[in-house]
Amino acid sequence: MRRTTTTVRSILLLGSALAAIPAAAQTTSSVAPPSTETAPTPETATAASEETGENIVVTARRREESVIDVPIAMSVVSGDLLEKQGAVDITALQDKTPNLTLQIARGSNSTLIAFSRGVGQQDPLWGFEPGVGLYIDDVYVARPQGAVLDIFDVERVEVLRGPQGTLYGRNTIGGAIKYVTKRLGHDVSGMVRGSYGSYNQFDLVGQIALPITDTLSIGAAVARYKRDGFGTNLTTGADQYDKDVIAARVSAEWSPTDAIFVRLAGDRTLDKSNPRHGTRLVGNGGDPRYAPTASVYDTRAGIGDNNRVLAQGLSLTGEFGLSDTLTFKTISAYRDGQTDTVIDFDNTALPTLDVPAYYEDWQFTQELQLLYQGSRVQGVFGLYYLDARASGAFDTVLGLLNTTTLTSGSVKTKSYAAFGDFSVDVTDQLKVSAGLRYTKDDKTGTVFRRNYTGIRSPRFGNAAAVPGLIRTDYTNSRSFDQVTPRISISYEPRRDLNLYASWGKGFKSGGFDMRGDAVFTPTTVNGYDPEKISSYELGLKGAFLDRTLFLNLAGYYSRYTDQQVTIQVPNVAGGIASFVDNAGKADIYGVEIEARAVPSRWFSAQASFGYTHAKYLEFLTFINGGTTPVDVANQRVFQNTPRFTAAASFTASTGFAGGTISITPEVTLRSDYTLFEIPTPALDQDGYALVNASANWISGDGHYRVAMNLRNLADQRYRVGGYNFPGAVFGNSIIGYYGPPRTATATFEVRF
Repeated sequence: MRRTTTTVRSILLLGSALAAIPAAAQTTSSVAPPSTETAPTPETATAASEETGENIVVTARRREESVIDVPIAMSVVSGDLLEKQGAVDITALQDKTPNLTLQIARGSNSTLIAFSRGVGQQDPLWGFEPGVGLYIDDVYVARPQGAVLDIFDVERVEVLRGPQGTLYGRNTIGGAIKYVTKRLGHDVSGMVRGSYGSYNQFDLVGQIALPITDTLSIGAAVARYKRDGFGTNLTTGADQYDKDVIAARVSAEWSPTDAIFVRLAGDRTLDKSNPRHGTRLVGNGGDPRYAPTASVYDTRAGIGDNNRVLAQGLSLTGEFGLSDTLTFKTISAYRDGQTDTVIDFDNTALPTLDVPAYYEDWQFTQELQLLYQGSRVQGVFGLYYLDARASGAFDTVLGLLNTTTLTSGSVKTKSYAAFGDFSVDVTDQLKVSAGLRYTKDDKTGTVFRRNYTGIRSPRFGNAAAVPGLIRTDYTNSRSFDQVTPRISISYEPRRDLNLYASWGKGFKSGGFDMRGDAVFTPTTVNGYDPEKISSYELGLKGAFLDRTLFLNLAGYYSRYTDQQVTIQVPNVAGGIASFVDNAGKADIYGVEIEARAVPSRWFSAQASFGYTHAKYLEFLTFINGGTTPVDVANQRVFQNTPRFTAAASFTASTGFAGGTISITPEVTLRSDYTLFEIPTPALDQDGYALVNASANWISGDGHYRVAMNLRNLADQRYRVGGYNFPGAVFGNSIIGYYGPPRTATATFEVRF
């Protein structure tokens, strides 16, 4: 009944938004909506821009602009380029973007962990907010579950670095990732792509766009990804690190005049891959049952192999040209998801430290924008609304003590925002931009924790479990509001050269710790505060040598305050204490360099470099059950933040067999990084390099493509996640999760 009520409310709000469109929008106008695109060709315009040096158009500031003109440090990667280089999902962006970390979360196959410039959120538990916002066609994806997007039906991906609080609002404190899908156009087009590779990988992707009338087109894209595991569960025989995903997207686009564009789109992703249980990094005394496996991709987990993640959504977008200078845009969307999973923290056949879990969430968002495009002034004014609920439950099973702690709860969020961002051309060379956003969040958190005697609670199948102490049982509400401004100055001494300086603020909303234990930490019922950042940036964007060399430089400094840090530590009483600290303050500064050379149509080269220096100035936390916070800044570091990231590649092409063949070798490097704020030598990852290579042959008419992609050629082993629960009661459970080994994939694609 609750979901039905929400759906009805969503439809009513949607209808109200559309009803508010002035009648003038229905008249014919020569003004095209800002983001209307032509039908995709075999090689899209974005890809052509990257390879030939033509202008790349982005919508980072909610309106179409040349990427050089945007005073924001950002990377733009086309979907075609990602496909050609064998990118399996959105995490491949970390190889092409400085100071970015994108990884699949511990124990999952489709939950995203994102950090940019040291800012992010590692804990994917329901109720926690991400620090890097993810958007699919301007629709905010509030939860990380199901956010590891596969690369299909994508025009381009825009990665905006630094706080984007003015235009994108809450929870873009580290940046934003915009996943822009292809528009259908008015011509029949389609694509079928099949791939086969290592570990019996078999991928099949199909897309089609069909014009029904001169003004109405429909389209669909379906992807099936299947792969055996990189390793084996030595207890159950199941694959470990396998992939079993089916995803689909359907859309209808209506454009009765040049001034009107309406799109209805739906997407659904089902991930039935086995859970990733990780591998033990240390033993537990001399007990062979706890010994590390020979392969880092193997496990001895005995909790089971059931895992299911469903993410789906529906959106309605309308763009209406009201005049030569004004465009009205409405974006209505509903998304929901469910996750059933299990995590075996001890990685043995025993229930020493097991966690079965269930998550569920839904969200409705409505955004209204009024865009102005004048000769000297451009900008956008908007209103935003979000209504969301995230809930779940999990058991923490301590088999050696024959006890279980059930944790369950939910967090309801209503968020309201008003924003504006405008640019003024003071002269032909000097531009000033200013923006402001006001956000108000109302949150209600409910948390329940209870001890049971027995292996698992009744919620997860053990009806005979004996109820014990209720550790947490509360419902509380809090409101948070914040103003996030942004100011920038751009000086363009000539065409295709932009020198800019900017200052902006961002924040991540406060909330309630869904793991909070009121016995260990009674103040958990009060929740935690928002975290904030204030960031300064100097940059240069330019094209040189007759547009054969493109260079982006950015230097930044950020003051980061009240950072939300999730701490989970073994407790002397035999349990696991979890609490969220607002950690104090930190300074972060660094530089980013991106270069692209296109000396001819037959050769191009790309390179990027990122440097991040992140240091805590104050980190207040409670130690050993104390009641007075202690400053431990000199003992804490930034997680998932390598000091250096770098990448380099080139593409050489030549005519071959009536078409064009291109070869692209690529090297990416990341320096040492820690997985948590407390350095853990057994878990932390040393610096490493990955070597990839791809070869593509495209027929002269662009209809056929044959490719070979080789990834991690050196077969590097590198950790992307882990857990740290030392001690006899927990089976000395220190486990790691690893990135993919060396793989080879062959692809054949037909476009029409």
